[in-house]
Amino acid sequence: MLSATHGADESNGQRYNRNPAVADSLLDVTQLCGSSTTQHLPRVLVVLGLYLIMEASVIGAYQVKFGTNDYRDLGFCNLRNKVCIPPRTRICFNQSKNWRNFGIQFSLKDSQTEAVRSEEVSRDTLSSSGERSKSVDGIELFVGLPLDAVSECNTVNHVRAIAAGLKALKLMGVDGVELPVWWGVVEKDSMGQYEWSGYRAIAELVEKMGLKMHVLFCFHANREPKIPLPNWVSQIGETLPSIFFADRLGQQYKECLSLAVDDLPVLNGKTPIQVYQEFCNSFKSAFAHFMGSTITGITMGLGPDGELRYPSDHRVAKSSKTPGVGEFQCYDNNMLCHLKRHAETTGNPLWGLSGPHDVPSYNQPPTVNNFFKEQGGSWETPYGDFFLSWYSSQLISHGDRLISLASSIFSDKTVTVSGKLPLVHSWYKARSHPSELTAGFYNTANRDGYEAVAQMFARNSCRMILPGMDLLDAHHPSGSSPQSLLEQMKAACVKYGVRVSGQNTSVSQVPSCFQQIKRNLSEGNVAVDLFSYQRMGADFFSPKHFPLFTEFVRGLGQGDLHSDDIPVEEVKSVHTGSEAQKDLVQSA
Repeated sequence: MLSATHGADESNGQRYNRNPAVADSLLDVTQLCGSSTTQHLPRVLVVLGLYLIMEASVIGAYQVKFGTNDYRDLGFCNLRNKVCIPPRTRICFNQSKNWRNFGIQFSLKDSQTEAVRSEEVSRDTLSSSGERSKSVDGIELFVGLPLDAVSECNTVNHVRAIAAGLKALKLMGVDGVELPVWWGVVEKDSMGQYEWSGYRAIAELVEKMGLKMHVLFCFHANREPKIPLPNWVSQIGETLPSIFFADRLGQQYKECLSLAVDDLPVLNGKTPIQVYQEFCNSFKSAFAHFMGSTITGITMGLGPDGELRYPSDHRVAKSSKTPGVGEFQCYDNNMLCHLKRHAETTGNPLWGLSGPHDVPSYNQPPTVNNFFKEQGGSWETPYGDFFLSWYSSQLISHGDRLISLASSIFSDKTVTVSGKLPLVHSWYKARSHPSELTAGFYNTANRDGYEAVAQMFARNSCRMILPGMDLLDAHHPSGSSPQSLLEQMKAACVKYGVRVSGQNTSVSQVPSCFQQIKRNLSEGNVAVDLFSYQRMGADFFSPKHFPLFTEFVRGLGQGDLHSDDIPVEEVKSVHTGSEAQKDLVQSA
């Protein structure tokens, strides 16, 4: 596995600083991996090792030679085409030697001071060695960029580290990256005033690397890293709190707007749908140069964390061994008005006075109260069916409004529109599926709650993103079943012809999770032709994770090294003695 060793030599900093480019790169990669250089030094050195090698050898255009060994002996090239870092190779930096005595000389291009300028990479070269034809394995592989790749001030965070990461991904044969674009960053201070400079800078960098890019529109806030809603939206919420979701105690969820205000002029005389439409049109205009070439996909944010759901779990304790079922989020004034009208229309006005009264609180199991009980629960009564049908239909209608909006705006561009569903697998084995019900999916032992969602996606020719392809039942409480839920959701997509993109839930350091992803990608009953791995950052580049990821990427390819993957012309060489070679690359 990849590892990095470091000693206690007090002059290490001086040695790194002898080359300004090395020092700057170390600083930026350190910032990407964490705030403490000392704490994260091993993983920083791993990433810096990748950076140094790639600065000397950009895919196909430069060839690195260590003594008499070329890059095949070193084993560091395109993993998708079986040219890769052997799984037992360690990249080690012996800090007891200075760089001169280390015996290796890297020809580094000084990093430019502009936001995201990097050396030009030949598209022809990249297409012959870095990219692989989809016919090789049928799966497009993307990697998510850091959530805070662009700061609140619209500057690119740790740009050289991101550039190094992009080079590593391209070298490995990854097809592209996913870029989160935050409403609270772009339209921060005033409605209709858009600042795209930071995101455009990243698009330019991705284009130069010859990678594709999918864009995720984030119309929600984020807790860690902290990315708020636009200031002007939060200010409106202070005087008009009903724009946010609320639970039965009146506790608000202020990280996205309530779906009940979609068509209400609550944002300075405009509806949220109108504001989202203008945001998307501004993006389309600002990034016209990249549309259909670099930018090949748009994911429409649909709710909390970008997913189509209610924020039913926002107060559920994440560390609890027995997860709670969450709570219904239908108690803001606008949701209650919708409920009241629906009840009156169906001839049951008393049913519209409030949500269910016999439900557990956020962190309680379903058996505490009557509503979700296995036998004789209120969810199986006529009232339960009335409420759950209304609650889920409101969510589906919200998703329909946003997805149809995105599809209409980008229909003239060669980009794919996607929307993401959550994998609410807690209590899946209970007959009532309580966690799914509070999240807005009327899915029970008696009813398939995902077919209506799949039909809505099919009507809009929209791709569905399904997360949790790394999850195993064995790693979760007995009442949960992420594998069964994922199979049910995929079956609904197959039934209605909805294309599927896969995601993992989090960076994994367990080989079995990568094996589970491969199983989900290789199953024949549903065509998952795109997978987006979440996400680049400290854990992604850690020595415990990165070797597993490289092995995973290698496993998606087929065949041996092809002659087309070998650079014909040596543009740059790096020479070193045998002692230095032993220090840099050691087979375990």
